[in-house]
Amino acid sequence: MSATIGNKGTVADATAKPSIERILRPAGIQINGPQPWDIRINDERAYARLLGGGSLGIGESYMDGWWDCPRLDELACRVLAHDLLSRLDSDWRTAWAMLKLRWRNLQATRDNSAKVARVHYDLGNDFYEHVLGPSMVYSCAYWREAANLEEAQEHKLDLICRKLELKRWHRLLDVGCGWGALARHAAGNYGCSVTGITNSEQQFHYATEICKGLPVAILRADYRDEAVHRLGPFDRITVIGMFEHVGKKNYRSFMRRVHDLLKEDGAWLLQVIGSDGRSVDPWIDRYIFPNSALPSVFDLAQAVRGLFTLRDWHSFGADYDKTLMAWYDNFERFAHSRELPGGDTFSRMWRYYLLTFAGCFRASDCMQLWQLVLARKGAANGYVSVR
Repeated sequence: MSATIGNKGTVADATAKPSIERILRPAGIQINGPQPWDIRINDERAYARLLGGGSLGIGESYMDGWWDCPRLDELACRVLAHDLLSRLDSDWRTAWAMLKLRWRNLQATRDNSAKVARVHYDLGNDFYEHVLGPSMVYSCAYWREAANLEEAQEHKLDLICRKLELKRWHRLLDVGCGWGALARHAAGNYGCSVTGITNSEQQFHYATEICKGLPVAILRADYRDEAVHRLGPFDRITVIGMFEHVGKKNYRSFMRRVHDLLKEDGAWLLQVIGSDGRSVDPWIDRYIFPNSALPSVFDLAQAVRGLFTLRDWHSFGADYDKTLMAWYDNFERFAHSRELPGGDTFSRMWRYYLLTFAGCFRASDCMQLWQLVLARKGAANGYVSVR
């Protein structure tokens, strides 16, 4: 193996650059090329790290500033559409991360389940107000007839309520209520009473404040807590952008818990990012959503079998591409207006996260966005789908 000295004084593998160029070629991606999705190398050591570091090496070397790309979203879309990641070697850290996600029950304890709140959701309400906008909704918006992010989020919240045929006499449980937007919308516009639960301290305080004066109770709790179980049964239940944090080994027990919390004639709605069966990206697991996993169609079918009847399955992953790009625009304005606590590394991490996720949804086969409406087995028929 030949070697050269990289521009920071470390040994760099001279064979890595032609290997990377060969792998990227089918997707029309060049090293230091003229297109906005081409990779710009800032440090010669990046070649070996891109080739042998798996998704962790790719993401971490970007965070370290070793490479850049004007359009990370388009780069990610092209890489995934051509399945280029399968041609890159993975180091032991990536292999261990994948094994850990597959075999260990990382969400078995409430403390592990709450880790994502501490690492990600509790970054500060001021930060999320700037990134998410006034709606403070951190899940895919619905852009069908919307002109901007706020309209799209408002339409999504109302779509959920209409799909569940909410009435003023209903009791709604919102599992993973975030900053309380759905609870406020359902109570304020449909007159129902809402119980929202979150394991994030900052979300709890924010949601409690914005729902004052409405028939809404916000609890800082885990869905498995006995205190939550004693509040049931509910007429309606929503699980929006939370099931990704349940963990594959807990899907069936989660569905049983929802079943127990739902009235016999009740219905519930699940909004979740779905995958084609691949596990969570190890970089995402380490830096963005610890201990999380994305379900496949098969996973969901097995989890609800014998418990619920599927009334509707709505897929609109392209809307998540637009949502993420809107969040990215907000993030860039925020990042340029002040110094962020984590400095340049934090900024690059969030830029990488938002743009590569957008590229994933643009590639469509990698990640999808689903809304499922389900009812307990034996519930009355005649449901009409809403769009």
